[in-house]
Amino acid sequence: MAQISIVIPNYNGSEYLKGCLDSLQNQTMQDFDICVVDDGSTEGSIAQMVYSYPRTRLIERRENGGFAVAVNAGIKGTTSPYIILLNNDTTVASDFVENLYKAIEPRPSCFSAQAKLVNMYNQTLIDDAGDFYSTLGWAFARGKGRSVADFIFRSNVFAACAGAAIYRREGFDTIGLFDEEHFCYLEDIDIGYRAKLHGYYNFYEPTAICYHAGSATSGSQYNEFKVKLSARNSIYLAYKNQLPWQKFFNAPSMWLGRVIKRSYFAKKGLLKAYNEGIKEGKEFIKTPQAAAHKVNFTSKMHSRSFEIQWEMFIGTLRRVFNF
Repeated sequence: MAQISIVIPNYNGSEYLKGCLDSLQNQTMQDFDICVVDDGSTEGSIAQMVYSYPRTRLIERRENGGFAVAVNAGIKGTTSPYIILLNNDTTVASDFVENLYKAIEPRPSCFSAQAKLVNMYNQTLIDDAGDFYSTLGWAFARGKGRSVADFIFRSNVFAACAGAAIYRREGFDTIGLFDEEHFCYLEDIDIGYRAKLHGYYNFYEPTAICYHAGSATSGSQYNEFKVKLSARNSIYLAYKNQLPWQKFFNAPSMWLGRVIKRSYFAKKGLLKAYNEGIKEGKEFIKTPQAAAHKVNFTSKMHSRSFEIQWEMFIGTLRRVFNF
């Protein structure tokens, strides 16, 4: 059994996938296998390409179920104690696997360690140096668009971006897999939140370098699909992970967050998509399906929620003041 399994979800991304697999062939640490999960692609089979790489297997799904479904299939289809999730539109440095493993292995309370995601087309700029969540109801990538030189130190983060991160399988056994109700967007914030409620923490490892094209599947940074689904999931994320006192306390700032978002997306011609997403989210959290995924709070989780609330407040300051 390999020490690490690398799970790569793919949906109509064959033009990127080859570059990703190529970059994994000369790693300084070789104790890993690769599982590509094709999530109902319509561009034709990628089997011939995938099987040309050693230690690589393919799981083919007939229908597109979204990111969470695809990565869960890969996690369930592997047995290694550590799992690296890697977007298909990435390439990685030769010591990427080794440095992620060294970041998480000696830290038993660490659920996930995220790589330094660098803009593939301008490698002086950060794409994501750790994900944070705020009382505004926003999740955001730390450092996006800033110099890579500003993010050279290890640090704890609210959650790891699942586009390039290593996870501890024991953690999944404890808290469960990615919530498939998200389809895609914010599922990595959700699982990072749940990990924190269970006493784990999440980590940023700057020596593990990953180059990310970005939005290869959805097509652009902002589009109707992404805006609508992200808005819907933002409502669901707060509903399932926060205690009643948090929802009450955060209500004014989350209302303000939606006002700001509406103004922003109105300028981009995406206000209708955003409003539809908010409406869908409010309707979904009234369903038994949503209630079934709500966190069942223990006494320890109640106490940890105060620490998480403080982190969310700091996340708001980070977002406002960009640090």
